[in-house]
Amino acid sequence: MEACGGAAELLAVCVFLGGWLCALAATVLPNWLSMSTELLAIESYRLGLWEACVVQDIGGTECRSYDSLLGLSHDLKLGRILMCASLATGTLGLLVTVPGMRMINSCGEEDGEGLRVKRALVVLGGLLAVLSGVLCLIPVSYVAHLAVLRFFDEAVPAVVPRWEFGDALFCGWAAGVLLWAAGVLLLVTACLGSGRRRRPRLRYRYEARGGEPTSGKRSEYV
Repeated sequence: MEACGGAAELLAVCVFLGGWLCALAATVLPNWLSMSTELLAIESYRLGLWEACVVQDIGGTECRSYDSLLGLSHDLKLGRILMCASLATGTLGLLVTVPGMRMINSCGEEDGEGLRVKRALVVLGGLLAVLSGVLCLIPVSYVAHLAVLRFFDEAVPAVVPRWEFGDALFCGWAAGVLLWAAGVLLLVTACLGSGRRRRPRLRYRYEARGGEPTSGKRSEYV
């Protein structure tokens, strides 16, 4: 049972790390939204949290950072804040979870108090993973929601190009799901491990008696 719990914790940490890396990629990639026009088919436009890019079919890419923070739209501002918060929460969750793993010798695990501390660290890491996933899914889903509303807006003429989903949105959704899965798995392993407390070992003292016991006095017959 201990081996299964340790394997489950290791799997949860690996999934946690994979989700965090996906969230980092979604934050850095300048491809949250993409747009291509029929008038100029050799160029396409990409929009990210930190910069906008123009991609040409011949292989050239030119990116430019946003000039002013105050001039950004509210969805990009929200995306920056929540994605950075998700990365910070995920980093803290990983730092808290690793010392609480069964295969890591820390917190004096032979002691009952040490086991409770390790279990509390795993629970805290699972909660932080779930919170990091929520913080990642909110801006990604909100930007996608606005893109859908603007794409099907009937007030905009059909000839006007519209923004579509970029690769970073899918990467952000994958990050949120992985972080959620890692958090739930950590919480489950911590709850299952809490029901199995180590029982104190009973030590018996054995006293060796010297000589063989006698059954009684022997009677002599003449």
